[in-house]
Amino acid sequence: MLVEHRGARPVVDASAYVAPTAVLCGDVHVGAEARVLFGAVLTAEDGRVDIGTRCVIMENALLRGRLTHPVRLGDDVLVGPHAHVNGAEVGDGCFLATGCSLFPGSRLGREVEVRVNGVVHVNTVLDDEALVPIGWVAVGDPARVLPSREHDEIWKTQEGLDFPQTVYGVPRGTPPRELMQRQADWFAAHRDDRVL
Repeated sequence: MLVEHRGARPVVDASAYVAPTAVLCGDVHVGAEARVLFGAVLTAEDGRVDIGTRCVIMENALLRGRLTHPVRLGDDVLVGPHAHVNGAEVGDGCFLATGCSLFPGSRLGREVEVRVNGVVHVNTVLDDEALVPIGWVAVGDPARVLPSREHDEIWKTQEGLDFPQTVYGVPRGTPPRELMQRQADWFAAHRDDRVL
């Protein structure tokens, strides 16, 4: 399904394939020979989503572009089933396995592997050929890659990366009602979407 959002329409290269149950919403650009499989959602909320040549976006993956953090996939990137790529820049040849999560402001060099359920936190930078093992967390710039059981060590870096400001544009401690009102207002722009 192709959806116009905030006046922008998806652009799909003629050699690409988009499954009939995938959703491309807004300023989404799919490159040559790319494949977007069943149930995948590529949504440019208020920022662009760029998919490079020969990328494969597998079933039920979510890619979300934001104004200050667009999604950019280089060429030859695999995004596995149920992966979550939110406002991240991903270099050529990266492998993003099933269930991994990339958060806004994260940047991956060339041929980075984020294995099953790996996490790349906000504003985290991974160098070329870096590896995030199964279920581990990358945090910081330069990134530290730690097992999830090392929560206190992760938090020492994560706290300074300012997740609430990066993702929601609010300071830590903002009351849930205010935060969710802002989110509800932001997502309300979808009421004006138009299926193409």
